[in-house]
Amino acid sequence: MTIQQVSRLSGLSEPTLRYYEKIGLIPAVDRDRDSGHRRYHPTVVETIKALGCLRSTGMSVQDMRAYLRHLDEGAQGAAPLRDLFRRNAERLEREMELMAVRLRYLRLKAEMWDARERADADTERRAIDEITGVIDAL
Repeated sequence: MTIQQVSRLSGLSEPTLRYYEKIGLIPAVDRDRDSGHRRYHPTVVETIKALGCLRSTGMSVQDMRAYLRHLDEGAQGAAPLRDLFRRNAERLEREMELMAVRLRYLRLKAEMWDARERADADTERRAIDEITGVIDAL
């Protein structure tokens, strides 16, 4: 497969694919003898698809390295992989909680400006009071 095809399939940009190759996250990719363009072997493509999934969760390159390192260890790799995925799930959960606070802030600001437009001072004051509480959580 070409780099463009792998990029579309994995969701990783072409520069990201080149970077992952450069840092050794994926093995060196064979080149077409005539054009010099990268040609990805199906087994490498499967690894890249997995990395694309991991990256979409916000997993770090360090954790992706650990994932790849423990993959072929069978039962011995199970505990480190379980811990890796639990840790990343907890990280993502914290990020989602923060995103919910940010969303609440934006909705309250919209409510405040809507109230101001309608000259509804009571609703505007309530929105401002709630915004003040949300700001502390940001």
